[in-house]
Parts: sequence; C-alpha cells; structure tokens
Amino acid sequence: MISFSHRVFLEVAANLSFSKAAQVLFVTQPAISKHVKALEDQYKLPLFERKGNSIVLTEAGTKLQEYLLQATEIERKAEYDMALLSNQSYAAGHLRLGASTTIALYILPPILSGYQRKHANVGVQLVNRNSEYILNALLNHEVDIGIIEVDNKLTNVSYQPFMADEVIPVCSAKSPLAGKSLTLKQLTKTPLALRERGSGTLNALLRSLAEHHVKPADLLVKIRLGGTEALKNFLLADQCLGFMPRPSIKRELAEGDLVEVPVEDLKIVRNFYFIRRKGTEDYGLTTNFINYALEH
Repeated sequence: MISFSHRVFLEVAANLSFSKAAQVLFVTQPAISKHVKALEDQYKLPLFERKGNSIVLTEAGTKLQEYLLQATEIERKAEYDMALLSNQSYAAGHLRLGASTTIALYILPPILSGYQRKHANVGVQLVNRNSEYILNALLNHEVDIGIIEVDNKLTNVSYQPFMADEVIPVCSAKSPLAGKSLTLKQLTKTPLALRERGSGTLNALLRSLAEHHVKPADLLVKIRLGGTEALKNFLLADQCLGFMPRPSIKRELAEGDLVEVPVEDLKIVRNFYFIRRKGTEDYGLTTNFINYALEH
C-alpha cells in the first residue's frame, strides 16, 4: 500500500499548495516539505517547480501523480474486496460520491440513509455541485461515482441510466404570471430567473428551447443564481418566471407558494446517469451502491 509520504505528495499535487495539504492532513507545513523532499531524494528527481508564489508539477511529478492515483484506486478496491470476503455484512470501504444539485438534495438523502443502515462500515462522502463540476471531479479522481444529467458522452467515462425528472416553469403565487399560460413568443418577453452556466437544469432548458429555434440571446434574463435553493427562494420573493426541477419544489407546489406556468409545446425532461471512469466499473463498492440505489 502507498506510504504516508506518497499520500502527502498526492495532497500537495491536488491543491498545488504545501499549506493547504498541511491543513487537510493535520500536520505542519515543515513536515509536508520533509515528506516531499524525501520522495525527491528517493526518485532523484524534482516533483514540484516553484513559480513565484505558486508551485506546479514537474514532468516527473505529473507521472508520479498518475501512478499513485491508480495505486490508490487499487488499494481501495482491495480494502473493500478483502472485507467482503471476510464477512459480507461487515464489508468496509469509503465511497466518494458526486451528484448534481437536484439529485443530492432531493433524491439521494433517503437512499443514503438506507444504504448506511445496511452497510454501516462504509463511509460516504457526498459532493454537491452542478453537473459540469461533478464530471470534472470524476475525471480528476476526486469522486468514484457521479450522478449527473448528460449532454454529450465522453469515451473515457462509462454511463448507466439512473432516473429521469421534469423541469417546469414556475412563479410565485403573488406574481401576475400566476394562473396564466404562455406561448413561446410570450416567454421570450418574460423576465426570467435562471441557474448558472454549467447547471444541468439550465442546459436542459436551453436544449428544449433550441428544438423550437429559441436561442439564449432571445431570452430576457433578469438574474442568474447558483444553486437550486437560491433560485427557489428568489422566485418565492420575486415576480419573474423560473425553471425548476419538479422534485425540488413538491412542497411549494402542494402548498400553493409556487405555481406552474405552462408554456405551449415546451416539455423539459432530464435523464440522469451514474458515471464512472472507464476501467473502474469492477470496483465492487461502486457497483454495490449503484445496485442499491436502483432498487430503492
């Protein structure tokens, strides 16, 4: 298994900072420097290059990071598989999960609760960001599984269908738009509150509008907000129209605080996928979680 010095190197490489690595690993910065120096002496090569106040990986450092990320994945697979062979009910491991906002906030909590009751020795870390961020986190080995909306499939990522949901146009019950329906032409003249760029909700909206030859430049965007909850709370306080995933506003719709505003011929459906790096599909822990999530 990889040494602590190698773990130190990986943390410095991930953050490109000795001080941040020290904070993450709860050791002093001189200790971080000592471990990196020991590896450089061992390999007889510099692993980092200083550029002003920052550092970058050298060619040797980049290559070592690549090998250690592979070794870390093998180490975690071995930990889980050995525990599974010992006693299936006590299988241990650590699952790093990344999910786009709708999934993380409104779909995963009951699944994770049930999963951890069944697998008490599996630690779970959940990263909640937009779809673009989660895809990059997967490719950078920061998460083991992502759950995101998918526009274009990459050759180095494997995809497994999870679920679908609907994005709907809504406004506050106090808005003049409440109780109305809109044509696509009227939509282009209506003040909108939208999610930030990189959001799966926004991408799904733009794809559906493109099918009707409506471009982003045609829209009257009043404000962009990062995160589903931020957008929901803004819509509750404002009079403009927004597009929200239906699971995220079930309560507000039921209580009448938000109202659906139908737009003629516009239907927005998103498909969510489990994503894993190609070559890691045989990791038993991720497969175990995916199977549980699909069942529940």
